[in-house]
Amino acid sequence: MSTGDDEEPTTRLSEERAAVVIRLVVVASVALALVIGPEIARGRLTAAWVLVACYGVYAVALAVAEWRQRLPVRPALITVFDGLVLLVACGMTGGADTIMVAVLPLVAIAASLRTGAVRGRLGALALGVGFTVACLLGSDPSVPLAQRLLTGAWWSGFLVAAAVLVGVLVRMLERQLQAAAVSRARAAAEHERFLSERELRGRLVAAQQARLDGVRVVLHEFRTPVASLTALTTDLAAGRLSEKSQVTAVRLLAEHAVHLRDMLDGLADLAVTDGSPLGRVRERRVVLAELADAVLDAAGVEPARRRPSVDPPDAAVRCDPQRLRRVLTNLVENAARHSGAEPVELAMEHAEGRLVAEVRDRGPGLPPGQQGLVTAKGVALGERRGTAGLGLWIVEALVGAMDGELSLLPREGGGLTARLELPLPAA
Repeated sequence: MSTGDDEEPTTRLSEERAAVVIRLVVVASVALALVIGPEIARGRLTAAWVLVACYGVYAVALAVAEWRQRLPVRPALITVFDGLVLLVACGMTGGADTIMVAVLPLVAIAASLRTGAVRGRLGALALGVGFTVACLLGSDPSVPLAQRLLTGAWWSGFLVAAAVLVGVLVRMLERQLQAAAVSRARAAAEHERFLSERELRGRLVAAQQARLDGVRVVLHEFRTPVASLTALTTDLAAGRLSEKSQVTAVRLLAEHAVHLRDMLDGLADLAVTDGSPLGRVRERRVVLAELADAVLDAAGVEPARRRPSVDPPDAAVRCDPQRLRRVLTNLVENAARHSGAEPVELAMEHAEGRLVAEVRDRGPGLPPGQQGLVTAKGVALGERRGTAGLGLWIVEALVGAMDGELSLLPREGGGLTARLELPLPAA
């Protein structure tokens, strides 16, 4: 976008080009007039042609200099020289009866534009006085002195009036331009203020949405361990569990308590930093076989439907167990919900610094093209309660936070395979 400083030299350049064209047109017009009516030279035809030729060379030289943007002198001095040459031409072509007087207003206007209002009026007055002298010295003897003086006075007044009018018009134009500049500045300021307010509103809305998402994540993630804790404590209180099952239930209660503690720590991080609801990374050594049992227990998968596998069987990794458990529990819950009475397979493999976990089910699978949609926030798979549509969205957010990759793939023979790949160092 051009600025005012860039536009001003361009404007001056166009003005000088206009003056050059007018000067050339005047020279050509005078030459044509001498050709058509030589009598206007009043017996000085040779001198008139010499003057026209010299001034024509001068006009062409100025045109070339202006085209190269190398004017030798200031434009105001050129206007003064134009006025002097024109006064000489008026004196040579009849004084009070000369047709060259018609060009004088052009010089007066140029002087007003180039030198300012006061100097322009003084220049117009000087031009009028010079024309009066030309009338006195260059008029035919038959022209009375009074007529010569009257003609000089008339054109002097006309030239001054033209200069005054040009000054008034220039001031009016300057005021209009100033008002337009002020209006543009105010409009720009209003636009900037609007953009700032819109950006601020956007940040506030985003912050509010982030807080709402955090609350929804907390509600969703606490639902599974709380439901499992409720079922275990109810069975223990009712005495419906065998001695072996009681030991398993106590172990699960301890694991759920640790998991809830980690989630509360993440919630505390959120409250302190007002950041991601995923919480802060807390790495620990995790035995994959124990993690698989804990995930299947937390997801409420019946023992008869469980198909866990770990390769190698004693594999252990160092990672954030709370995040990984949340991911796998959500995936296993989805698989169990859609598989009916069919088994749910949870296979984990750790090799070469990568953990690959697959949750396989025999549910209806996904329609073609829907793999990328079900992980969007608010999209639910089947019947959901509470925070419906958040499970896979939370899973994808957690996987992204762990620099992992989640793929939902159709399973041969029917069903779905949720494949999780995570870069993890060996424990």
